[in-house]
Amino acid sequence: MKELLQVQNLKKTFKVSAKQQKIQGTKERLKVAVNHLSFTAYEGEVFGLLGSNGAGKTTTLRMMSALIVPDEGDVLVDGSSVVKNPNEVRSKIGFLTSELKLEEFFTPNYLFDFFAELHGVEKETARKRKQELFEKFQISQFAEVKVANLSTGMKQKVSLVISIVHNPSIIIFDEPTNGLDVLTAKVVTDFLLELKSQGKTIVVSTHIFSLIEKICDRVGIIIDGSMVVCDTLENITAEKCLEEKFFDIYAERAGESYEK
Repeated sequence: MKELLQVQNLKKTFKVSAKQQKIQGTKERLKVAVNHLSFTAYEGEVFGLLGSNGAGKTTTLRMMSALIVPDEGDVLVDGSSVVKNPNEVRSKIGFLTSELKLEEFFTPNYLFDFFAELHGVEKETARKRKQELFEKFQISQFAEVKVANLSTGMKQKVSLVISIVHNPSIIIFDEPTNGLDVLTAKVVTDFLLELKSQGKTIVVSTHIFSLIEKICDRVGIIIDGSMVVCDTLENITAEKCLEEKFFDIYAERAGESYEK
């Protein structure tokens, strides 16, 4: 299989404000969010990043998407470096995150056209793609409704559609079903499987075990910014379900930290 995504020894450290130090009960002025993390994703597979809130998943995805620069390490996206060629990387990926806030004054129609032009998609290609995606996600009847007046689920659908307006080969989703009702979550999950069937490479970050079990081929478990397990879903769940395996690993990790 072709390696489309190579995450190489990523590290990212953030400054801790005085207020955060007080809240966290620490005197440490630096927080290592991601600690020398590496993994590879292959063409046509879904790779899951599993971890609790604050484990470093979102920071990892933001570095992979060339939104923030790593302190150390690099990511190669179909051969392009996020450190040396971030604009090339952005043209090759789609990135959906809960941090993406749609401007509430605009409509789905306007936003799709704007991002299609931003990515250099030809007008006729953009028109056909918008028709296809709007129909698939039932956005058409809300195409001229301002984002401010859309439901949470519809906003998520619009965000997803905008993130793949340029039909990227590598798609990165941060908590794609978080906060969605069960029907909308199923629509999104089914679409991820459809993208996989098209040969897309997909990286999904989540803390939802059932989502990982349903769509992922391989899984990386992140604890405190470090990759502690990276293997096929089949191998990881050979003896126990994913949830039990995760908590076993978490407890073992906590025990090691306590002993130190």
